[in-house]
Amino acid sequence: MISKELLDILCCPETKADLVLDGDYLVSVDKNTRRRYRIENDIPIMLIEESEQLDYNTWKAIMQKNGKAVD
Repeated sequence: MISKELLDILCCPETKADLVLDGDYLVSVDKNTRRRYRIENDIPIMLIEESEQLDYNTWKAIMQKNGKAVD
């Protein structure tokens, strides 16, 4: 599990935006890139080329679930 302290210092390597924890993924709050990074064995894989770009509606639902602004 990712600790709150680690989550507070991690950011999206592409945009430097904050990240939210969503199950086994970290999701960037940046609405233009909407990057999702997987977590394997409690280790975040923070490589842009290993991430995926979420469609807007999926990203928006994750942001709303985590109390983040979407507009």
